[in-house]
Amino acid sequence: MTLIKSISGIRGTIGGNVGDNLTPIDAVKFAAAYGVWLKEQRDKDTYKVVVGRDARISGAMIQNLVMNTLVGLGIDVVDLGLSTTPTVEMAVPMEHADGGIILTASHNPKQWNALKLLNAKGEFLDDVEGAKILEIAESDTMHFADVDSLGKITKNKAYIDLHIIEVLDLPLVTVPAIEEARFKVVVDGVNSTGGIAIPLLLERLGVEVVKLYCEPNGQFPHNPEPLKEHLTDLSEAVRKHHADFGIVVDPDVDRLAFMDENGEMFGEEYTLVACADYVLSKTPGNTVSNMSSTRALRDVTEKHGGTYEASAVGEVNVVKLMKKNKVVIGGEGNGGIIYPESHYGRDALVGIALFLSLLAEKGISVSKLRNSYPNYFMSKKKIELTPGLDVDGILKTMENRYQNEQLTTIDGVKIDFPESWVHLRKSNTEPIIRIYTEAKSQQEADTLADKFIEEIGAIAKLK
Repeated sequence: MTLIKSISGIRGTIGGNVGDNLTPIDAVKFAAAYGVWLKEQRDKDTYKVVVGRDARISGAMIQNLVMNTLVGLGIDVVDLGLSTTPTVEMAVPMEHADGGIILTASHNPKQWNALKLLNAKGEFLDDVEGAKILEIAESDTMHFADVDSLGKITKNKAYIDLHIIEVLDLPLVTVPAIEEARFKVVVDGVNSTGGIAIPLLLERLGVEVVKLYCEPNGQFPHNPEPLKEHLTDLSEAVRKHHADFGIVVDPDVDRLAFMDENGEMFGEEYTLVACADYVLSKTPGNTVSNMSSTRALRDVTEKHGGTYEASAVGEVNVVKLMKKNKVVIGGEGNGGIIYPESHYGRDALVGIALFLSLLAEKGISVSKLRNSYPNYFMSKKKIELTPGLDVDGILKTMENRYQNEQLTTIDGVKIDFPESWVHLRKSNTEPIIRIYTEAKSQQEADTLADKFIEEIGAIAKLK
């Protein structure tokens, strides 16, 4: 079953059976449920929703279904067309809209798509709001508009440019210093909308851009999750063009990873560490990331006199804790930068601008910058779920087995050892169990992950 309803939206594979996959009927049903929910929030004469999509092949089909469903509810739609997740998030308040929908399955392969739902602030819905929409979707109470009250669709292609202007206007983005540094950068846009937005941003900053897979045709040239094993072409291009570094984003441009001048990964986890180091050096304060993120953020935060705290996985959980702790920067270790000075959403454009400002200030290579941070190594592995597998029971068994260690159970089971940790959890976005580990060497991290995969396999056979 590949239709996943979670805190991260309604996500599934295209085609197949209604209710099991993301079929046209499912797209219409959940778009309608969102529209009904939105109208319940405030009683007013007109409603407006911003809709944008990444470049995946099914995007135009799903977007047309979603937009016309909203029109059928009497809701006006602002159609951004090809866009990015953070661009849609910023467009919602700029349009004074009631909400937004982004059609993207983020890092999932091309057969996937999803409806990611936003509130009037341009932020993701929480689990209570999401549950209400699922409840509406399964009811027969949806009421549509009469023929004289249908909504209308207005196209607006300006928002990527407006997003870039907002980023360049951030006080900590040092445009003159970046221009003076004359950086040369290779950009892997994974043939999605990052191929539009990232080169435009870099060119505005005076950066020489080498484009790799920047044609937004949805034909992903490699697995779109920005991990080392998927980025051999970027590594070769960085070395071939003698670039200062490489940039890769996921299809909807909310995750960001860098590659150093030698074609080696800077480390997806260290995107947030570097950006936080820069922001905290100018505006001291606290930070937040999720439980699956590196300890290096804690170390850098404490170096600057701040306090670090971890949230459950999921952007909405990170944002909630960020607001509570009044943090100056936060995000997720998967390369998601959330900078409240801009907006409460993961934003690769903001991350790139902050990273370039840091590099321009320090005047050192990307490899030297990476070596200046505490050295931790992560292993990110997964177990495919099979029908009937009792995931909750397995996690409970692991919790009992390691009850004498430092445990956190707000999201799966995280076990903190003195020199390492392991986090076991059911994914919000794929039918898998994620096994993340961190240790002082890559071998230790991989060995720890393999040990827990074996343990889980043994427990599963007993159940």
